[in-house]
Amino acid sequence: MSIQLAAIVPHPPIILPQIGQGQEREIRATTAAYREITKRVRQLAPDTLVMISSHATSYADYFHISPGRKARGDMRRFGAEQVQVTAIYDEEFVRALEQNAKRAGLPAGTKGERDKTLDHGTLIPLTFLAERELSCEVVRVGISGLDAVEHYRLGKCIKRTAEELGRDVVVVASGDLSHKLIESGPYGFSASGPEFDRQATAAMASGDFCKLLTMDAALCEEAAECGLGTFWILAGVLDRTAVKSELLSYEGPFGVGYAVAAFTPEGADESRAFDVLCQKAERERVGEMRANEDEFVRLARQTVETYVKTREMPPVPEGLSEELTARRAGVFVSLKRAGKLRGCIGTISAVTGSIAEEIVKNAVSACSEDPRFEPVQPEELERITYSVDVLGPTERIDSPDALDVKRYGVIVVSGYRKGLLLPNLEGVDTVEEQIRIAKRKAGIPESERCRMERFEVVRHT
Repeated sequence: MSIQLAAIVPHPPIILPQIGQGQEREIRATTAAYREITKRVRQLAPDTLVMISSHATSYADYFHISPGRKARGDMRRFGAEQVQVTAIYDEEFVRALEQNAKRAGLPAGTKGERDKTLDHGTLIPLTFLAERELSCEVVRVGISGLDAVEHYRLGKCIKRTAEELGRDVVVVASGDLSHKLIESGPYGFSASGPEFDRQATAAMASGDFCKLLTMDAALCEEAAECGLGTFWILAGVLDRTAVKSELLSYEGPFGVGYAVAAFTPEGADESRAFDVLCQKAERERVGEMRANEDEFVRLARQTVETYVKTREMPPVPEGLSEELTARRAGVFVSLKRAGKLRGCIGTISAVTGSIAEEIVKNAVSACSEDPRFEPVQPEELERITYSVDVLGPTERIDSPDALDVKRYGVIVVSGYRKGLLLPNLEGVDTVEEQIRIAKRKAGIPESERCRMERFEVVRHT
């Protein structure tokens, strides 16, 4: 007794006739595939249905598992209050899953539920599965801002819990793909949208979960995807398991990608330990980057590693080039982990005696004082990559026409408020977007006029 079936489904409200009012006919293939998943689940008659939803309660650094005996939800926010479902929770499974996550060192549990009602990412799959009522108990799990491997490890805990409790379990990952497939879609069009969907559906069709776990972070962000975190957890549920993979449908007529896929376990396969494979690939990538890093990046990395291990500000080392020791300039130090920003602090103009001192000062701040992140911990160091931007002089400009998002960074100023955005950032493709983000960082309303300056940088990676 353990995992009987795992499935990926979308959650477009328009798929329900009460909401679509005829438009659901444009995604017939999605509806037919959904009904095929429903038929298989009913035939299997599982003890427990684990529902992973990208719209359940979520936190940046914590996986939320819904507590309590039951929860109810309806589709009133989409104009269909009559569509409602009540889920009875498998409390024993929830408790055991929480304990398994704790033993695995994962931040997961039932604390911090903001809304007890079922989210639409849970409601829509349950509406298909329920008919009059659900025949099994439910465990509802949310995603987090943690990386792919941590999501995968939570999936492994779900698998372990099912085995320990002797439960027959079906796992459903509810999430849409890109929201940028067409200009008239909810977020407009980006070439990253169709490319994300192409890569994701290819991975589903082949059962190559490593591809899902290692998709480029910038591509994912630009595509405005919704469900990747749920797919990562599903992959972990099938850790070290051979599967029959079926991409049952894919459509995107409304500008959002809808995929339905089924994964049927077919026995043990130790080669499909995708967390191990992904960590190995990441170590190799980081190792290659470090073998080719210049002295700017090396100084930032060594500074962070020393500070995180000792909590003492290291001195500027001897033997550095004059380019580092004889020049003064503003410097930004950026840290990334698994392709996602982990800290970034910088100075617009020099506040120390040299670029080297500026790097040391800002590297320490980036790993310990960026208010968006917790301080970097020693166990993270081997996975962090670095970049150093050395800023050139600023010059005032009179119009956005003087900007080039790839070449120039921008500074916006209004009174005492000042915001800066570096050039050539992943996911920032237009001058308008660059200015908007800089204003937001400064707390300047988007419609407010402000003074603008531009600058160039030399980026070391």
